[in-house]
Amino acid sequence: MPDKARVAADLRTMFGADAVLTEAEDLVKYESGWRYGKGKSLLVARPGTTADISKLMAYCHAEGIRVMPQGANTGLVGASNPDVSGEMLVLSLERLNKRLEIDPINRTAVVDGGVLLSSLNAALVHHGLMFPIDLGADPTIGGMIATNTGGTRLLKYGDVRHNLQGIEVVLADGTVVEALNQLRKNNTGLDLKQFFVGTSGIFGVITGAVLQVVPLSRQHATALVGCASGETVLALLQALERELADVLTAYEVISANALNPVFAQHRDIRNPYGTGQPPAYTALVELSSTLPGMALDLSEVLEERLGAFLEGDAGEGITDVFLGKPEDFWAIRHHISESLRNEGKVLAFDISVPRSRMAAFTNAAVALLEKDYPFIRACDFGHWGDGGTHLNLVWDESKAPVTTAELVRELQARIYELAVKGFDGSYSAEHGVGPHNQQFYDTYTSDPVRRLSGAIKAHLDPDRILGTTRLD
Repeated sequence: MPDKARVAADLRTMFGADAVLTEAEDLVKYESGWRYGKGKSLLVARPGTTADISKLMAYCHAEGIRVMPQGANTGLVGASNPDVSGEMLVLSLERLNKRLEIDPINRTAVVDGGVLLSSLNAALVHHGLMFPIDLGADPTIGGMIATNTGGTRLLKYGDVRHNLQGIEVVLADGTVVEALNQLRKNNTGLDLKQFFVGTSGIFGVITGAVLQVVPLSRQHATALVGCASGETVLALLQALERELADVLTAYEVISANALNPVFAQHRDIRNPYGTGQPPAYTALVELSSTLPGMALDLSEVLEERLGAFLEGDAGEGITDVFLGKPEDFWAIRHHISESLRNEGKVLAFDISVPRSRMAAFTNAAVALLEKDYPFIRACDFGHWGDGGTHLNLVWDESKAPVTTAELVRELQARIYELAVKGFDGSYSAEHGVGPHNQQFYDTYTSDPVRRLSGAIKAHLDPDRILGTTRLD
């Protein structure tokens, strides 16, 4: 066990008194995750520069102190929280947020790893630009890279990996790797930054990045489309991509079970279905463009294309079409998770399968629940446009025949087996591995992949002082 008092004194001498937190009440927010993860830290260090993080890592490496890098702590798999030993130092990047340099001609932003997504977009808007990863949370850029964040507009813009040009990383021994490449074309060997994307900070602490940014859209058009089945949802997606791929930016799908709690609990959100029961699925379609309305009226285009689809054979599965304001329809989508938490116990699955198999997977999961767990409702919603779904299972714990802990273990094993083995899918579409998903990584990752990941980890962090996720 590290000597907490001595370590705190050393770090305060190096970085100043306000850079080190040791009191229990100050540590709480760094020790608990938003959904999963609750540990106990040795202390929290908050250096404000890459140079200081380098010094900190060199110190921890020499002292054998394990370190948990942490951004805004908005992750959903416990990968940014210390373990329960009380021996891990939390390295918070919240004060590493001074560098924010925008090149509007190159359409890039050079940022510190602790810069918040909201701060980046607030600076970009003055140049008519944005970073196109759209999330309900407000993470740091370093955290977004470490988890390869996706979001609701991945269909159009891709995930963080697709929008990252350069990176700056501090390795476990304090070595600074500066690869802040601002070139779009640079075919000169290994693309080093990809080593660190999506690895939860266990290969190195991401302290800086060069991001590609895009022009702000000048107009949006949205619709809610009622679909009688998942097959209709996929037929509509295929038609929209075939005809509107240049302007289709989001395709979110919400089941009736996920939709009803939103309207029941939020009377201020208008229910387009009125007093009627929503259909099996509702697709939220978004078009956006930098063209002015006089050049291309997106609302008119969307209405015309949806009308044409209704007239075709596949249109028989469409029950309703509502055109409306983007903010109204997105408010429905963004209130689902909160509404479900008020319905009972929620077990959330972040799953992806090939898009062509999404309807079949969902039908199979619902059939499994109806047969063996009739007291559980499947309240699924998510990014069908990029093959992802949030399969949320909701139940009244008092009506379950076994304890919640037993039921969670059983459901995780069966749903993940169905997704991975039955439908060639993933147990974690966008939330990462972390302690919450570690056992499933161990179960489903092939030995060659684990050996290669372990070799990289052994080279970059031979003493294994960074993070809690294991990729070997």
